[in-house]
Amino acid sequence: MQTRTFRSLVLLPAALLVATLPMVQAEEGMWTFDNPPLKLLKEKYNFVPSQAWLDHLRLSSVRLNDGGSGSFVSPNGLLLTNHHVARGQLQKNTTAEHNYLRDGFYATTPDEEMKSPDLEVNVLVAMKDVTARVQGAAMGISDPAKALKARDAEEAAIEKEGKESSGGLRSDVVSFYNGGEYWLYQYQVYTDVRLVFAPEQQAAFFGGDPDNFTYPRYDIDMALFRVYKDGKPLHTDNFLKWSAKGAAPGELTFISGHPGSTERDDTVAQLLMQRDVIGPAVTEYLERRVATAEAFAAESPENARLVGSTIFGLQNSLKVYIGRRDALADKAILAKKEAEEKDFRMKVDANPEWKKEYGDAWDTIARVEEQVKPEIKGQLFRRADSQLFSFALNIVQYVAEIKKPDADRLPQFYDAGLESLLFRLKSPAPIYVSTEKLYMKAAIKLGEEKLGENDPYFQAILQGKPVDSSVDALIDGTKLADPAFRKALIDGGEAAVAASTDPMIEAARRVDPIVRANYHHVHDTISSVITPAEEKLGKARFLVYGKDHYPDATFTLRLSYGAVEGYPYNGTIAPPFTTYYGLWDRATSFSDKPPFDLTPKEEAARDKIDLATPLDFVTTGDIIGGNSGSPVVNRDGELVGLIFDGDIESLAGDFVYDGTKNRAVAVHSAGMIEALRKIYSAGALADELQGK
Repeated sequence: MQTRTFRSLVLLPAALLVATLPMVQAEEGMWTFDNPPLKLLKEKYNFVPSQAWLDHLRLSSVRLNDGGSGSFVSPNGLLLTNHHVARGQLQKNTTAEHNYLRDGFYATTPDEEMKSPDLEVNVLVAMKDVTARVQGAAMGISDPAKALKARDAEEAAIEKEGKESSGGLRSDVVSFYNGGEYWLYQYQVYTDVRLVFAPEQQAAFFGGDPDNFTYPRYDIDMALFRVYKDGKPLHTDNFLKWSAKGAAPGELTFISGHPGSTERDDTVAQLLMQRDVIGPAVTEYLERRVATAEAFAAESPENARLVGSTIFGLQNSLKVYIGRRDALADKAILAKKEAEEKDFRMKVDANPEWKKEYGDAWDTIARVEEQVKPEIKGQLFRRADSQLFSFALNIVQYVAEIKKPDADRLPQFYDAGLESLLFRLKSPAPIYVSTEKLYMKAAIKLGEEKLGENDPYFQAILQGKPVDSSVDALIDGTKLADPAFRKALIDGGEAAVAASTDPMIEAARRVDPIVRANYHHVHDTISSVITPAEEKLGKARFLVYGKDHYPDATFTLRLSYGAVEGYPYNGTIAPPFTTYYGLWDRATSFSDKPPFDLTPKEEAARDKIDLATPLDFVTTGDIIGGNSGSPVVNRDGELVGLIFDGDIESLAGDFVYDGTKNRAVAVHSAGMIEALRKIYSAGALADELQGK
């Protein structure tokens, strides 16, 4: 288990309110399905969803290993998500001859549906509270490192038992409320996922980076896959019926998705670490990577194709971190967090028993944050940014870890997650030499600039040789781009990997001891102290405020809700929804020049489209990164929209929620049908969505 500080770095750049007060704003919260906000819904909207309603929505919702969410929208395995969530798979299937990002894709027959190289779909089918087992595992152990190891071993055992007793379901122990609760989440996993439809990148991301994280928007940010089981389309009774009219102004809506990570329950010391140390370092790293990729893209159209998705993702992450920076620089936000922490501490200190048990947690966390400050640069900049090197290190570690008892392995090699790991390691997705060299050289040069040329991590890779020639030799000499070669090494086990003369495997063998030593240092001296301290705060929060609040986001399934509602912005008011009229107006206002240009298919459909059809809309629902692709449903559980973004004000949502301005941005269900029928001549697909 990692501290919040180091978790923030590990998650980079993958792909986004205040829980410490006894009352939350009505629309605030990313609620777990075992603890939905029934009281708040009853009070404000006079609506209480039934357990059957909640179960159906949960089983219709999916998590994608590309970092987003989605939902089943037909009984035949049709899955709806965002174009930008599907972008990675589109990129992996794109070639110079078939550019699916530029031109879009539509399979008119089942035979034309395009296999995704390495997309995994997870459906949450069971949840079990295992708090007593996990917390009890460390009871009576005074040594922090040994206590955390005992806790880790118990989590591994629970996951293994869960997988074996369920017939193979993916089983993950997840922490909520900073360790106040632990749950076993079990997922049905699907890996045969085929693309059915995606619009052109320009239609999905109209307005480009200038419009990203803003509103009003005019994007058809959707994609449709079909999930297969045993070679046939998955039949499921759990899918969301399509609403023809879609969301209406003022209507209550629900969002079911997988928000990635928030830090709303962090201590002030942790937030200051984000503001002063981690945030600036991450922002600089992202800026350098964007500049490197953009310079490469400017050299040729083919280069631009190869790095387009990377630039897209990096710019998105950069905008998020700039929003986080601005939020933590806002004195009002910081004052709010300080007041919440003061209120919480006063309530704990007022009870002698609580103070004795939990009162030292804040100071412990502050001490650890100071301890790790000098290590942040090393944790962030000691990286290679190469898919081939990542494959090599994973293989070197896998063959060693798999021989150990589950509880003694590095966490990423626990039995419960091995199938997903091997699925990624054996991916047939193409790897391009030119971009591998570009990213790896840039990462090592930046790392040496920040940490020095004698840093042991980089010395283990380069062995004293110049960066450019060393990286060229590693990438030109390796066979790891061939999935069959990777499979042979994995199947051959430790002997095959030890005997391999592949230069990238040799480099990974040299780096492996450094990576392991760093993991054990973080685990034994940092996580072992901060984990029980955070757990104390989780327990204390329950005692002080009860369970009338939600846990921070952890890329697990959550339920948010809110109304379709505009908001004040830029001295005026943003409308609750936009229309195709607005799309044409914005394109015309910018003389149809990128990134505000219409695609040829959109231009050709001008006289067919009902321009009054809603295209995008906003709701007060509480979301963050990872919610992309989440379904938006009404009281009847019908799909009325598809989350694809938040407004610029929502970038503070890592830390706070402001219902007056925070908005989730979604594609309207009527707008998607209009696009399918009038722009893309995909009437059969629209019929399937509408149950015709």
